[in-house]
Amino acid sequence: MLYDFQKDIVRWALKKGKACIFAGCGLGKTAMQLEWANKVHEKTGGMVLILAPLAVAEQTKREGDKFGIPAKVVESQEECENGINITNYEKLDHFIANQFVGVVLDESSILKSYSGKVRNFIIESFKDVPYKLACTATPAPNDYMELGNHSEFCGVMTRPEMLAMFFVHDGGQTSKWRLKGHAEEVFWQWLSTFSVFIDNPENLGYDGTAYHLPPLNITEIVVDGEEPTSETLTLTERRQARKDSLDLRCQKAAELANSSDEQWLVWCDLNDESKRLHELIQDSVEVKGADKASHKADAVTEFADGSIRALVSKPSITGYGCNWQSCHNMIFTGLSDSYEQYYQAIRRCWRFGQTCPVNVYIIISAKEGCVKENIERKEKDFLKMQKEMTELTKEITKKELRSTCRISTPYEPHQTMRLPNWEEFN
Repeated sequence: MLYDFQKDIVRWALKKGKACIFAGCGLGKTAMQLEWANKVHEKTGGMVLILAPLAVAEQTKREGDKFGIPAKVVESQEECENGINITNYEKLDHFIANQFVGVVLDESSILKSYSGKVRNFIIESFKDVPYKLACTATPAPNDYMELGNHSEFCGVMTRPEMLAMFFVHDGGQTSKWRLKGHAEEVFWQWLSTFSVFIDNPENLGYDGTAYHLPPLNITEIVVDGEEPTSETLTLTERRQARKDSLDLRCQKAAELANSSDEQWLVWCDLNDESKRLHELIQDSVEVKGADKASHKADAVTEFADGSIRALVSKPSITGYGCNWQSCHNMIFTGLSDSYEQYYQAIRRCWRFGQTCPVNVYIIISAKEGCVKENIERKEKDFLKMQKEMTELTKEITKKELRSTCRISTPYEPHQTMRLPNWEEFN
């Protein structure tokens, strides 16, 4: 059931043993990681662990059912069985890493924080596991720490070793790194030896007919003025402006969400926003950080099935890993400055497989300043760098995939096969 490009990527990742798949949203990372895990189990007869974001484990199991790959959602080591086991990152300390022959990091951007407790625990715990796969959307090309952490997870090179070999400090800012002038091409060549970068199959020479995104319509709504103020505000002033306009923004979001029977995904940043939105929006389900894991998982599944009309949550809770192509209406009841959270939240619905134009409404206070312009600037920079990275790596990636994919020549018969007359032969 995999597409040709997915089959080739899985073959390549299996040959490598430890690899990263950096693929755009909707390109089938879940299907690829399940098939990879299935083949590792078949080869070794051992247990494979898939680590997924909160509330995504059940979705991964359902994808396995679709592909005929059995997988079990587990909460502790005692529940694990030979084969594929799926759990959430939050339950990682309930497992014994060296009991597994393979590990998969779903949404492996969790490795982004180079000093984070979870990042260190994952890398250290699974350092001796023979088969490893990390899957996430294409990282920001200038986020070298994230790339270095993926290298360290795969056991290729530690982050400090990578920085020493390819980078220099950018001026006096010791936290800023830039590629050495002569090392840029070599760096991307090195990265492509254990990583596949793909944002559209067409870029690697495959059929991309099914991978054209529908239109994305973004509308900004200012609730207390004609347009955002251009004056620079402190973080405290902006937070106060958000609190002052909370009810106005929530009422406007509810007005939109209640205007039709279609599904709506409503994002917020503050607990008070979440509570008020849930009160105002008809047939809505609220998913909070304090909710039980079972409630989050049920809400994610039911929203994907269309059983829930409106879902209210924060991007930090359900903005990663969920596939909600069934919904094409989205509201941001205010915006933070995090482009990553904004990007990930939009891509829950605006992803390959979506058949409708996706409508995004951003509701802000005029006093918050030009938040949307700031996000758009970051988006422009991100897309520019992503394009450059794709151009730098696509030929190398093609070569890597071609070296492992099965090459066959189609058989075209020109003569009718003649079978012997067995009676005459006898």
